[in-house]
Amino acid sequence: MAIVTQAASEEAAEKPIGKAGGPEEKVGEAEALEGCSCSTVATLASSLVWPAICCLPLVLTLGGPLGLGYQNVFPRAWYDEEPVEPVRGDYGVADPRTVKPLGLILGILAVAVGQVFMLAYHLLRRSSLLGFTQHIQPEARVYDYLQGLKSHLSQPEGFALIGSYLVGTWMLGWMPSSYYSFAGGINWVHVAAQLLLQDFFQYAMHMGEHKISAWIYRHSHKPHHRFTNPKLFDAFDGSLADTSAMIVVPFILVARLVHANVWSYMAFGSLYANWLVLIHSEFAHPWDPVFRRLGFGTAADHHVHHRLFVFNYGHLFMYWDRVLGTYKSPSELAGKYFNKDV
Repeated sequence: MAIVTQAASEEAAEKPIGKAGGPEEKVGEAEALEGCSCSTVATLASSLVWPAICCLPLVLTLGGPLGLGYQNVFPRAWYDEEPVEPVRGDYGVADPRTVKPLGLILGILAVAVGQVFMLAYHLLRRSSLLGFTQHIQPEARVYDYLQGLKSHLSQPEGFALIGSYLVGTWMLGWMPSSYYSFAGGINWVHVAAQLLLQDFFQYAMHMGEHKISAWIYRHSHKPHHRFTNPKLFDAFDGSLADTSAMIVVPFILVARLVHANVWSYMAFGSLYANWLVLIHSEFAHPWDPVFRRLGFGTAADHHVHHRLFVFNYGHLFMYWDRVLGTYKSPSELAGKYFNKDV
């Protein structure tokens, strides 16, 4: 290194001050600028997946001037602007025939649309069509995209269990009254509160599964930890007990603490479901440097947990890990378990 540095210094010293470099140097500078420009474009294009994930609630609440707002699209009798307290019978459940299902249908559709954009993004990244692709771990997992997609969509612990929770709580009138309201658009403070609280409760349940007893860990979270080098399609591949404890129980708690309307609930659900998948990606994402500075969870942060088991119990945020001393930066594993610059 010293020889190279000295040679470079001598070469620089021999160049006349104030004169431009030769043709080869100009070509190198042009290529570097072009590469930087392409990288910036790829990063910006990749980052569009985030508003795309929320596109359905965004369009239906902001698309009024274009005739795409929910008030233009759906008959007034299909939804309520004001909060609604469903009438529950003797067994504490409402008659599903008295509960309007539009909010539920749109919520599930919002997650599905978000999944389409997220999966398309992953396909483009995997094909190196959105800039340079860096594997987080040196050993790349080779798999067929369509087979991975089929596995992802067929996990009962993911879509079936969570979908059943959503349908049951909505149609039986178990959600707080504010969730049935279409008024007010997306309240991003409510969305942020839901994401933070969901991740906090999930952190607690996650650590509990690891720490309380070997029996609990073996019968809940251990099936998911067979992936020490996860790929994106492994996100919901675990067990029913694991999903119930780490996702469904926090859902119940968060709904009682944050009285959001249907649009905020919809945006939260789509962001949460897709972010949870993205942190299992085998590739680093273009937005990861910004996320890491903000304390948001990245794919590399979650790979630390899958590789070492005892760090980074948070998913969407690393705040709880930092406060409680369970955070480990992916950079500490560079060169041993991880590639550099992930």
